[in-house]
Amino acid sequence: MKRLCTLLPLLLVALLLAHLPAGAVAKEIIQLQRDVALLQQQVRDLQQSVTQNHAVLKTLVEQATDSVNRMNASLATLQKTVQDAQANTNARTDTLAGQVQALADGLEEVKARLARLSQQFADTQGVIQSMDAKLAAAAQPPPSATPPVITPPMSGEVLYQNALRDLNGGKFDLARQEFNDYLKYFPAGEFASNSQFYIGETHYQQARYAEAVVAYDKGLLNYPRGNKVPESYLKKGFALIELGQRAAGSRELRIVVQRFPNTDAGRLARERLRRLTTP
Repeated sequence: MKRLCTLLPLLLVALLLAHLPAGAVAKEIIQLQRDVALLQQQVRDLQQSVTQNHAVLKTLVEQATDSVNRMNASLATLQKTVQDAQANTNARTDTLAGQVQALADGLEEVKARLARLSQQFADTQGVIQSMDAKLAAAAQPPPSATPPVITPPMSGEVLYQNALRDLNGGKFDLARQEFNDYLKYFPAGEFASNSQFYIGETHYQQARYAEAVVAYDKGLLNYPRGNKVPESYLKKGFALIELGQRAAGSRELRIVVQRFPNTDAGRLARERLRRLTTP
């Protein structure tokens, strides 16, 4: 390259001198020298650029080689880690499988024990029931024994008034129990028919309409001449209507209107029938 740079100006000068007149030789030589110097400078710049690019390219190649080497090393480390993790996982899986099997064996043993305990419990319960039956038979009085006398806790009137007070106070369960106590101790007492009716009322007030119907029917059956016969038919009709049995309820209300037309129960029955028939 350096030799070419030296010969090239000489060749150019020779060619120009061969074709130019003698008077213009000096001027052309000067211009030619300038062009040659410029060309030489461009050649040197090109050579320097090639040298620099070669150095940069060499550096890049070296850096890429280093990166590839590092990636290979990282890949090898990662493969080793994955292999170790897989080995640990297999070992843990084997351990868990053994633990599960041990738990299953323990569960079967527990089931067997529970079965034995259940059988022992059933046998014990049978023995207890047999003993209870024997004790109950031994505790029964002989056939000739006199039945116990039921003694009321208080007078009939006091018991009845207490029940009415609790009914009016909204203590329906307590009032029902007290009316039942009255019928238990005084089944033919002065307030027996009323007590039976008010038992139905406690159910009605609690929206237990089916139980109320049963109680009213019982009063009509046991006390057909009692004080609460009109009211029993009336409230029985109301309860049946609440249960959705409008035809049966209306039939009870018509009985009240026919048999007791001039009573409060008769008036209430007519009003309810009118509402039922009014669209």
